[in-house]
Amino acid sequence: MEYDLVFIGYTIYLPIVILLTLYVAHILFRNAKVFMLEIFSGKTEIALSTNKLFEVGFYLINIGFALLILKFKLPNGEILDTKQELMEVLSYKIGGFSIYLGVMMFLNLLMFFRGRRKAKEGKRRAVNPVLHLLIQARMLA
Repeated sequence: MEYDLVFIGYTIYLPIVILLTLYVAHILFRNAKVFMLEIFSGKTEIALSTNKLFEVGFYLINIGFALLILKFKLPNGEILDTKQELMEVLSYKIGGFSIYLGVMMFLNLLMFFRGRRKAKEGKRRAVNPVLHLLIQARMLA
């Protein structure tokens, strides 16, 4: 009986965490293209390639973590033997994974914003200071 519940737990848990991962990645990386294009100064090919690499890494880390925490046991180490225990363990695992996925999403957003800020700073520094002074002097004259 307990092994049937564990198998049922696996068949519920895995599709949910995989679908959650796919959904969050889809939203995150579809919208990240704008940031990548800005970071890479409109160089579409490198921006989209980098975005795709981030997306693959996101899938690997999150699905890997979901599989890592797959084992279904009660907090005291016993194996499940009631449907109530199965639902409690499922809610704990899926809820914990959802929180983890949210943290990963916000870390990715932080990296995009950081890259955007660095790209803007780089553009400001790219202006030749001598040329800038000549332009200002010409405007004053």
